[in-house]
Amino acid sequence: MGRVSIMLLARDGMNHIVLPSPLHQWRTTSNLMSIRTRKLVGVFALFALVTIWSLLAMAIAQFPPIFDNRLIAGIYYVVAGIGWVLPAMPLIKWMSKGTVRQR
Repeated sequence: MGRVSIMLLARDGMNHIVLPSPLHQWRTTSNLMSIRTRKLVGVFALFALVTIWSLLAMAIAQFPPIFDNRLIAGIYYVVAGIGWVLPAMPLIKWMSKGTVRQR
């Protein structure tokens, strides 16, 4: 009985059974979240990133070596002002990844 049921599953004279791969092995995870949802999540994440970055930058700017020297303060504000872009780039790339659904 066991051999007959295996042969019925194998079909077309094949001598092996091909099972679908488990969910954790699928490579197409972009279908789990639509691009619209990614952008919504990304907007909130970017807002949180910019808020935390600016609060930390303002706190660090009050340290005496930065606060007392105008040249160091100017360099610090340029670096801190542009610095948030580096952590935001992977987030923006993730937001734009995915497939656009046809209507």
